[in-house]
Amino acid sequence: MDFPALALTLRLAALTTACLLVIATPLALWIAAGPNSKGHSWARRVVQALVALPLVLPPTVLGFYLLVGLGPATWFGRAVIRVLGHPLAFTFWGLLVGSVVYSLPFAVQPLVAGFRGVDPKVVEVARVLGASPWVAFRRVALPLSRMSFVTAAVLTFAHTVGEFGVVLMIGGDIPGVTRTLSISIYDSVQEANYAAANRTAVWLVALSFLALMLVYGRGQFRKGDDLV
Repeated sequence: MDFPALALTLRLAALTTACLLVIATPLALWIAAGPNSKGHSWARRVVQALVALPLVLPPTVLGFYLLVGLGPATWFGRAVIRVLGHPLAFTFWGLLVGSVVYSLPFAVQPLVAGFRGVDPKVVEVARVLGASPWVAFRRVALPLSRMSFVTAAVLTFAHTVGEFGVVLMIGGDIPGVTRTLSISIYDSVQEANYAAANRTAVWLVALSFLALMLVYGRGQFRKGDDLV
């Protein structure tokens, strides 16, 4: 078992999950408000399509564009190099950026489903009673949609643990820096060390199974809810 790769993978998955819950919450709130608001419906459709794009793009395509985008060929990459003194590609933090982009739909879409399941009249009553938008969200919408946060966190974590194409493209295979469990399995197979690959793969299967048991076991999905 490649324990350094395990530690790096768990660290990457935890940070990706934390980042995405912060990023996805306001984004999902804005998307979920679409059916109940006038105008800007085209903007919401465009944003939803962009958010869902990682679901249909080959991981190597997304990884390639991230690799180029974080390198010196783009203004963003050059700005990062000026600030950090080195490119983000082939670093742990580059992996984090790639993981956040790649796992974005797994955080946003469960939250959108959860927010749309909250009766807007309940929130309106809270506003009429004098609650600010933040208080109405924190005291009303958030408790009513809390299971969608559990789903988003679990699916994001599990998806990040199993990443391969994106992390390989943007991070390469640097032991202790960018080598994740999925890359460790690939290396073992390349070396014909199937026993080591099997041991690592069993860990990934177990983590994925436990994650899904947590989601389905707590009855998150109501009738008619979808992730995609």
